[in-house]
Amino acid sequence: MREDLEGFIEPGSEEEQLVNQLDFSRLPQHVAIIMDGNGRWAKERKLPRMEGHRAGSESVREAVEICARLGIKYLTLYAFSKENWKRPRKEIATLWRLLEDYLRKEDKVLVKNRFRLKVIGQIGAVPSLVQKELERVEELTKDNRRMTIILALNYGGRTEIVDGVKKILKEKDFDIESLDEKKFSQYLYTAHLPDPDLLIRTSGELRISNFLLYQIAYSEIWITPAYWPDFRKKHMLQALVDYQKRERRFGDIYPH
Repeated sequence: MREDLEGFIEPGSEEEQLVNQLDFSRLPQHVAIIMDGNGRWAKERKLPRMEGHRAGSESVREAVEICARLGIKYLTLYAFSKENWKRPRKEIATLWRLLEDYLRKEDKVLVKNRFRLKVIGQIGAVPSLVQKELERVEELTKDNRRMTIILALNYGGRTEIVDGVKKILKEKDFDIESLDEKKFSQYLYTAHLPDPDLLIRTSGELRISNFLLYQIAYSEIWITPAYWPDFRKKHMLQALVDYQKRERRFGDIYPH
């Protein structure tokens, strides 16, 4: 994958030093990101909160590109939580409009680069025009296999677990004795997706904010003080270098 970074990583840069520390055979398969700090980024610059969200969209592009160039197969982005509905109506409306515009402008980029889009969450509550765009782009990219980008929208980890239980209860003649952790995971929004190996949170907050509660049981967590609009390939590479320094034992006494 090193050749895919040519022209993207500047020779002699801090990023190149970080790349040289990576073992490309031990990169995570799935990276999940809690994208936090847009509002504070804007406030520190005496800008409207929405300017922080707009600036954050560039960080999304860079995170997608660096992951794709490194060969990471799954990238999950926490884009809108169920709790985000508590924000001012104008801000919420603008967030959905930004997503709708992004989907219309970036669909060709997704197709060209063989990226698949998948959405998780209670999508029925998302504005109808945005729903249509999400469904269109999901269908358009469903056969792409280079990388899967998972958007968590109107998402809550506890709600996901409750929804999984509801699915089971609706099944006739379900054999409750056959239910184990692996089988239950197939009733979650993330069915058929691997659990995240690495969870990144920006803005320095030390919490997981109801995100992928079931799936991150053994994920490595990396936190950066950088606000999401300032997140760049340097930060992703720092997270990956730190990830590779850890021993993942999954409850065992020996690393896996």
